[in-house]
Amino acid sequence: MTRARGTLADVPSMNDLVRQHTALSETDLEWLHLLVSEWQLLSDLSFADLVLWVPTLDGARYVSVAQMRPNTGPTSYQDDMVGHLVPRGRRPLLDAALDEGRIVREGDPEWREEVPVRVESIPVRREGRVLGVIARNTNLLTVRTPSRLELTYLQSASDLAQMIAAGSFPFPGQQVDMDASPRVGDGLIRLDAEGVVTYASPNALSAYHRLGLASDLVGQHLGNATAELAPSRGPVDEALVKLASGWAPRETEVEGSTGVIQLRAIPLKPKGTRIGSLVLCRDVTELRRRERELITKDATIREIHHRVKNNLQTVAALLRLQARRMDSAQGREALNEAVRRVGSIAIVHETLSQNLDERVEFDEIADRVIAMVAEISPGNVACRRTGRFGILDAEIATPLSMVLTEILQNALEHAFVQGVQGGGGTVEVSATRTGSRRDDARLLITVLDDGCGLPEGFDPQRAGNLGLQIVRTLVEGELGGTFDMVAGEPRGTKVVLDVPVSPQK
Repeated sequence: MTRARGTLADVPSMNDLVRQHTALSETDLEWLHLLVSEWQLLSDLSFADLVLWVPTLDGARYVSVAQMRPNTGPTSYQDDMVGHLVPRGRRPLLDAALDEGRIVREGDPEWREEVPVRVESIPVRREGRVLGVIARNTNLLTVRTPSRLELTYLQSASDLAQMIAAGSFPFPGQQVDMDASPRVGDGLIRLDAEGVVTYASPNALSAYHRLGLASDLVGQHLGNATAELAPSRGPVDEALVKLASGWAPRETEVEGSTGVIQLRAIPLKPKGTRIGSLVLCRDVTELRRRERELITKDATIREIHHRVKNNLQTVAALLRLQARRMDSAQGREALNEAVRRVGSIAIVHETLSQNLDERVEFDEIADRVIAMVAEISPGNVACRRTGRFGILDAEIATPLSMVLTEILQNALEHAFVQGVQGGGGTVEVSATRTGSRRDDARLLITVLDDGCGLPEGFDPQRAGNLGLQIVRTLVEGELGGTFDMVAGEPRGTKVVLDVPVSPQK
């Protein structure tokens, strides 16, 4: 046995293997993807490993393009089989299933590393053509007298295998999210052709008891029983009765007075005629309860942020009103600075009130802070942003918005006091993400102006300006970063911030 391109550490994808080694069309490949998205069901019902083999372009070999291990029993393959190539003739069951288009079983088991394995081959048919073969391998080491549950599993697996061989399973247009759908072990109900329960697993019965059922399920019409347990809203929901009776491949949730269950119906037509159905069910009562709690919590948090924003805007309005009544120009300017500081925090809370988590797109906040502070710009001073801040946690966004406000206020108030040629100038805010891991992701922020520059002997780490004190405290204390101010080139001032942040999602 050889292996196709790729190693055990670099398993090739089914798309690559099919396109590289076979003559299957893109629509054939889509059918195989649909099958593979569903075949965990067959594996679990069979207590068996599944390997999908497809003949190569020249017909001389088979290539394994997908593999599935059961959740309900021991595996027959310790190694990954995907990408292996075997010559035609080495595995007669594959040849027979492919050539004859029928399920082939052998009498005696194979022995693999002292483990007996029963091997079966199931042809995969689409529109009358056999595309490949599923090798179903059952580890017989732990075989015992089967229970009623195991017999029901095996019979259901046999029906599904016949449907695959006939090309009637999986169901076109009904691709299922297996991560969210009920699984075999969650609860299984077997129905006859009339929708009457012939078997219900213990987990399935428990789920229906949680929904409010006070009796056994066996012998009841599942559709009618399910509709009776659902909240009464006028006429009986005929769609729910039909779905729970297994007439069509569908999924739904049923919420009763005491619980919620998820249902998935799978009609069984092994010989073209519906003989009954499988209904997988899962008790999702606690899951939905937690989801509702999270939704309520998220709504509460968003409402809190909204109210904080409103309160901060009220504070800003009062400070602005007080500033207008001040006779002292210095006092009036101090109050206006306080208005902008409060406003920067309000912007963050407004953004958080619109999100479902405690993370914000900071580029929008930065633009609004720049626009707010630009209102005080002397003459024709333009403010702009380059680069991206990205998504930041709220605990970073709030102090960073205040830091940005202070730095911009400082630049606009002091850099252009003496003015530059024509009374204009520019202030540019740039942001760059560095690092990729959570423990080394950082944000480098530069604020560059082309104003009059720093006074001689200026030390940003010792300056007593209130704004710079706020910046130092927030950057070094709250954000755990570094802050520096240096002369710009060819003139002006350059402020550099380097703060650690969570990696962008």
